[in-house]
Amino acid sequence: MTAAPSPDEGLTAERLAARYGLAVSGARPSLAEYVRQLWGRRHFILAFSQAKLTAQYSQAKLGQLWQVATPLLNAGVYYFIFGVILHASRGMSQDVYIPFLVTGVFVFTFTQSSVMSGVRAISGNLGLVRALHFPRASLPISFSLQQLQQLLFSMIVMFVVAIGFGSYPGPSWLLIVPVLVLQFLFNTGLALIVARMGAKTPDLAQLMPFILRTWMYASGVMFSISKMMEGRSELAVRLLQVNPAAVYMDLMRFALIDGYGASNLPPHVWAIALFWAVVVFAGGFVYFWKAEERYGRG
Repeated sequence: MTAAPSPDEGLTAERLAARYGLAVSGARPSLAEYVRQLWGRRHFILAFSQAKLTAQYSQAKLGQLWQVATPLLNAGVYYFIFGVILHASRGMSQDVYIPFLVTGVFVFTFTQSSVMSGVRAISGNLGLVRALHFPRASLPISFSLQQLQQLLFSMIVMFVVAIGFGSYPGPSWLLIVPVLVLQFLFNTGLALIVARMGAKTPDLAQLMPFILRTWMYASGVMFSISKMMEGRSELAVRLLQVNPAAVYMDLMRFALIDGYGASNLPPHVWAIALFWAVVVFAGGFVYFWKAEERYGRG
């Protein structure tokens, strides 16, 4: 007696998968579903960032104090070289220049560290990526959140320096919050971009410090762009001022330092800050998501 033919007989693998609701393992979800998955992992993202922050200096005797000491020591070195030897403080009193420099170093370090941790987010955590199923964007986002928490610790020193040189808390200090939010979005987008690039090309992590150092010197960390570029092309000055690192540093300086007025900011500075944050975050997120199924393979 001949058995009845199976209802699945003659169907292709794709049609069989569709009939029974099967999907390719590790396939990239839709963008909306990916965002939903990330939101579902929000507790993991926060816990992972806090664990990495705690472990960062666990082998050092001073422990978490290095979160503040490292950028402060950098600021001291830059002050000696640029403030004392090269007189890069032109047009600014010491009461303005020292908090100007400290603020610039701390704020740029926030972006610098986010990029450096982002470029290794996938390539440096392949064991985790290959062992567990989760949206891979969790890693660069978590590392950016780690750097934000580190900056919040460091801001205690920024406040002390600002107050010590005569800039006392006022309404302008409320601007610190939107500046941090916009810079965090920008940094996260940038971390997502370099995370995808670093996953494919691990050697990018060796090149990135040179790129970031060049960016730092072009962003006015140690000097005022408008004063240093006096007599130069107006277009060149504006191009340097709308560089995102310079925008977020100058907005933070404007918020914190009494002697750093609006004349030091480019026109429409808040619109520029919002543009960089939204475009880089949205673009970086989509760019990273498009390679979701390829992370950890090969």
